[in-house]
Amino acid sequence: MTATKKSAKPDRSHELRLVKEAKIKDLIGDGAGSRLEASGVLYRDGAFLVVCDNLPSLIRVSSELSPKAPENGVLKPGKAKKSGKSGANEGYEDLAHDEKRDHYFTLSEAEPVKPKGFRARIHEFDDKLRPCGSTLLDFDVADANKGMEGLEWVERSGAAHLLALCEGNRCAGGKKGRTPGGGRIQVFRQGGKRWIHTSTIRLPGSLPFEDYSSVSVRDGRIAVLSQASSALWVGRLSTKKWEVDEGTVYHLPTDAKGRTVYGTAEGVSWVSADYVVIVSDRAKKGAANERHREKDQSIHLFLIPNHHS
Repeated sequence: MTATKKSAKPDRSHELRLVKEAKIKDLIGDGAGSRLEASGVLYRDGAFLVVCDNLPSLIRVSSELSPKAPENGVLKPGKAKKSGKSGANEGYEDLAHDEKRDHYFTLSEAEPVKPKGFRARIHEFDDKLRPCGSTLLDFDVADANKGMEGLEWVERSGAAHLLALCEGNRCAGGKKGRTPGGGRIQVFRQGGKRWIHTSTIRLPGSLPFEDYSSVSVRDGRIAVLSQASSALWVGRLSTKKWEVDEGTVYHLPTDAKGRTVYGTAEGVSWVSADYVVIVSDRAKKGAANERHREKDQSIHLFLIPNHHS
């Protein structure tokens, strides 16, 4: 994915304000290798948990983003008791946390299913990151590279739900998927070991995003990140229906010429009412992406300006 160039400087009052950032490798050393394609992040208990779409391990770093913090390190999922196999795959797009049971869920974008089509896979882990099983989400996606990108856990009416964010507009690939106005979050209710599709959250039709990369919910507020548009949408999630309001779009900071520098922003999580943490993927090769290399494979803490909601 390539980020769109801005033809004019965005309104600075609707630009996220950088508080602190660091290269993930500078925080954890060589423990996870040199390619850190960060794709999802979760804030919990004073630390950030990061998943990469090219690694089966999780990365934990202190929310202070200090290289010397004892919390920093690589967490390898345990082995399933019966099979002896790890519950992990090659990597994950995002992760979510079940606050009731202290379980974690990771998201694999899409895999082929018979007789045809693709579906995203959910892996469940307990509080010690031991695998508790995995299942395909009950929803067909466009193709292997345009599946589900974001994941969040929400409790409603005493039932556990997973919110899975489609990468493309209208959950489609190609030109249709890049045409703004069709942001979709699919809602799944836990039913035994399955996650059953029950509803769809339609993001505002006015949202100018070309793609969607991550979702986070906290205290009734919802944040959705777009990598291609280098922006964050913040709105309110209804407590009774699977609906959202118009919300507000905040751009990630640009350079002096108004050009995108956070061109690989891939994961987001609420830290508090005014702060979010964002992680950035590895920038692709090529002159067009050179500007994004300084901020890639990093973790960034941002303040949301003029917070009144």
